[in-house]
Amino acid sequence: MANIVSGTLEKVGNFFRMLKQNGGIIGSTKKLFYTDDLKDGTLIGVDKYGNKYFENKRYFVCRSRWVQYNEDVGLNYDGSQIPAEWYGWMHYKTDIPPTVRPPVNYKWMADHTENYSGTDKAWTPYSTTKPKIQPWKPPKKDVQTN
Repeated sequence: MANIVSGTLEKVGNFFRMLKQNGGIIGSTKKLFYTDDLKDGTLIGVDKYGNKYFENKRYFVCRSRWVQYNEDVGLNYDGSQIPAEWYGWMHYKTDIPPTVRPPVNYKWMADHTENYSGTDKAWTPYSTTKPKIQPWKPPKKDVQTN
């Protein structure tokens, strides 16, 4: 009986900790709307794009690290917005986050850019060949005025 009560109290405590960390009831509701998930954990670091990285060892191994994307992107977030230095930590390639051991930067390395496929910023090649198929243009009606 004592184990059931202590387990229930622990779950209630975890629930209130999640609510507090995610900004109360309103913040938690917004977080559930944006990510369909509500977690609590330790803030490990923030990248230069404003993404926040968290960890909580109570969760399963592949669910114990997560990213909270910058609020400026809204619902347009995807995995390509995580820079390379955080990618290794997020995918358990290393247990040392970039806040502890900064990544090596050479002058020839390009800065991280996200994948713009499917957006209006997507790269489209310029074609010099004439298209084989011409689009249909509806005939114009003659407008008569009285």
